[in-house]
Amino acid sequence: MRVIVTLQCTESGDRNYITSKNKRNHPERLELKKYSPRLKRHTLHRETK
Repeated sequence: MRVIVTLQCTESGDRNYITSKNKRNHPERLELKKYSPRLKRHTLHRETK
């Protein structure tokens, strides 16, 4: 049930991180505060298809 997802920065639009999640336990989209190298600060990253 684990799937690979890509995390995209909401401010710059860069796809910086790849992670996995369990769709059975978390069917909603993943949102994490991660470091954006282009902006040089932590921003909100959302799961993309």
